[in-house]
This record gives sequence, C-alpha cells and structure tokens, in this order.
Amino acid sequence: MAKKQNTRFVCSNCGAAHLKWQGKCPDCNSWGSVNEEAMPAPSLGFRKGSEGLKASSSKVISLDADCELPDVSRFSLGISELDRVLGGGLVPGAFVLLSGDPGIGKSTLLLQAVYEAAKKGQKVLYCSGEESASQILLRAKRLGHLHPNIYVANETNVDAINATIKEYAPDMLVVDSIQTVFTPDIPSAPGSVTQVRECAAKLLDVAKSTNLPVWLVGHVTKDGNIAGPRVLEHLVDCVLYLEGEPNSGYRILRAVKNRFGSTGEIGVFEMSGDGLRAVPDPGIQFLEHFNAQGPRPSGISTTVTMEGTRPLLVEIQSLVTKTAFGNPRRVVTGLDNNRVAILLAVMEKRAGLYVSLNDVYATVAGGLKIVEPSADFAVVVAIASSLLDRPIAGRYTFVGEIGLSGEVRGCAHVGARISEAAKMGFERIYIPEASLKREFNSDRSGKVTETKGIEVIGVRSIASLDRLGIW
Repeated sequence: MAKKQNTRFVCSNCGAAHLKWQGKCPDCNSWGSVNEEAMPAPSLGFRKGSEGLKASSSKVISLDADCELPDVSRFSLGISELDRVLGGGLVPGAFVLLSGDPGIGKSTLLLQAVYEAAKKGQKVLYCSGEESASQILLRAKRLGHLHPNIYVANETNVDAINATIKEYAPDMLVVDSIQTVFTPDIPSAPGSVTQVRECAAKLLDVAKSTNLPVWLVGHVTKDGNIAGPRVLEHLVDCVLYLEGEPNSGYRILRAVKNRFGSTGEIGVFEMSGDGLRAVPDPGIQFLEHFNAQGPRPSGISTTVTMEGTRPLLVEIQSLVTKTAFGNPRRVVTGLDNNRVAILLAVMEKRAGLYVSLNDVYATVAGGLKIVEPSADFAVVVAIASSLLDRPIAGRYTFVGEIGLSGEVRGCAHVGARISEAAKMGFERIYIPEASLKREFNSDRSGKVTETKGIEVIGVRSIASLDRLGIW
C-alpha cells in the first residue's frame, strides 16, 4: 500500500498554514486564498533514537569599541535617484526586492541599472521568467541599452540559476520575477507560498556567500501589497516600491526597508520615450502655480514634507463648492481621507470656517502621496483659501500638524524645511510656534527676518488665520 503524502493548506495572502481547507483564512480574513500544498521532505537533522548531527561552534566577535569594522564599499549604479534610495549605492551581497504595479516600469528601471553597471565593467546575469530573451532584446534596443556584459537567461529553476551563477560568475544578478521561480524539491506550483519562500532562501544563501548583489522583482496584490509570504520582505535587505498614477508621467521609488540606508527615502523619475529619467530637483516639477507668472487661483498652498532625509516642496490643491445634493461630497487624492475629515471638523469648531454644506475636493499635485501629519497646516490653508475665495498673497509655505483643539503642533527637521523653502525662492514659511522656539532659542512668536533669506513665522493656532497676513 502506497504511503499517503502529507499535505497542508497554506494561505497565499499571509502564509498561515492550516490543517484543513477553509474558505476564509482566520488569520488575515481573506476569502478563497487557502490552497492545498504538499509538505516538503524533512531536512537532514536530529532523528529519534540517534544522536543526530553534531555541529561545530560558530565564530563570534565582540562589539568592542576597538573592534575592526569590515570595509564595505558601495557601487554607484550611475542613476542618481536610485543611488539615493539605496543609501548611496549598491552594497556587495545586497538582496533587494523591487515591487510595483504591472506596467509601472520595474523591468525598465532594472534594465537601465544593469546597463550602467555593465558600462563600468560589471558582468550582469538577467534571469527572466516572464519575458523571452527576444522581448528583452527589443526593449534594450528601444532604450539604447545594449551591452555585451549583459547576459539574459530564460530560466525559472532556481537550481539551474545557481548552476549558471557558478559557470559565468556574474557581478550582479536580476531575477524577474520571484513568483515565476521554482525549486524541484517542493511539489507545488511556482508562486505559491512555499515556493517563493524556499527559492528566496536559496538565492539569499548565494548572495551572502559570494557577495553577489541580487535584484528580485516582486508582484503586488490588488491591495498594493507584495504578493507572497510576509517572510519574503523579512529575508531581503531592501524593499523598494515603484509608485505612480497611471495618467502621470512621474514615478516615485520609495524605500520601505533598507538595512544599508534610511527608510522612507524616495527617488523621483519621469517616464520618457527612452526610459525613466531621474529628476534631481523634483520641487520645481510639483510647483506649477507658484512658479507661473501672474495671479494665482484660490485653494492652492504648499508644504515642505520630509521623504526620508529629503525635504520636498509639494503643492496642495483644494476646491470647495456648494453641494447640489443632500450629503456633501469629500473627494481626496494623495492624502489620508480620514485625516482630511478630521481637519474639516476642526476648522468648523475652532476656526469658524463652516464647510459642512459644501463639497470639498483636495489633492496633492503631481501624483504624490503624503502621509506625514506636518502637511495638515497646508491642507487647512488650501481649503480655507478656496472657501473664502482668497488666494495666498505671496510665495508662502506652511508646515505643522493640526491637533483637535486647533493648535499647530511641532514637527521635526525644521531647519531642513526652512533651507529647502529658501532655496526654492519662497518669501515666507509658517511653522509651529513650538518649533520656532526650539530652532531659534526664542521665547516669543512672530517673525524671524533674514533667516537664510526667508521670513519664518510661528503660529500657535488656526483660529488666528485672518491675522497672519496669508491672504
């Protein structure tokens, strides 16, 4: 009688394992995501009735102040915005996961990166499971990125990929994508939870043992999260998201995890006919109304947001109109919808600006998404400007979080925000009074003139908007 093969049921959304099939995963509450998978064969280890394998002790080091630090040299990819997001360049042995929506430009960005590396003498192995070699050749020819140091392989077997690495000894590896790679040791389909986890672990072992930088391309779910088990994001050294609105020509590369640099760092690219072009000074691109000549419309304000270590000036746009229906509409793009609803309630209660009978539309220009609460002040000013139909009087920018009592709360990196606003030619910046006192060691609010060529004004509450000289 044949021995029954052990199976288990694994959720493709969160990776949780269950003893039986369930229509709804109890861990992540997703429907139809639990699939049957064969359990992998047990690895060689301790067995019942034997002493098992004896392991030798590991080498340890002391975290002493006099200990010798390893020399880690970063490799510049020649793309300024990509190097910035990575923390200054690519580290030898780095394991990087790049994810984004279909058609957003992941393969194009990687092809540009490996082309720049190939021009510097690096040998690159590009393993693709989604495109044929002829398709990659056509894209490289269209972009003008043909180079003899780039080798393309249509291979999805992770063992064959490792064998190819040993034969050709590349200096960089690209796997596009990890959801198409499989190992014959696991009797399940490519893209399953077990396959993604085991294949990533094998590639990680190769990357760390040979100091080979590895790029993984990851799929995303309909919610925008990386498909596959969450352990995939824990395995890699760096997780990058390529974002952008479908109708916008700009792409935002965001680092949500980076062991070799700061998290939250962003790089800005512009999609063109010859690929993605780095935008080194994105503030100019996102300030169309404030850079244009002539009178500005109402409902437009700016703020200085921090994306990682980079201060970025962005434009907040708002439109307030009388509602034509019983329930006023609230349409928000690029901002937290719940956050804007709270700000509208605070404006009515604390500043006497009644918007409950009006439709409110708020957006961030350029397709950016802002999650930092220090943009609250600029959102309030933009909505108030549209409600009162009063344009902002000059090149002013606004920074600060708004509390439920209407106070403008302090924020971090005030010096960097002031410097960026002054560099972009703004005349005045409104910041929280608490931040003004910390930055300039002053016990008074009001103007601080000739500070890096810009006026700095401390604000305590949004109840004093009419007395601040904004309109």
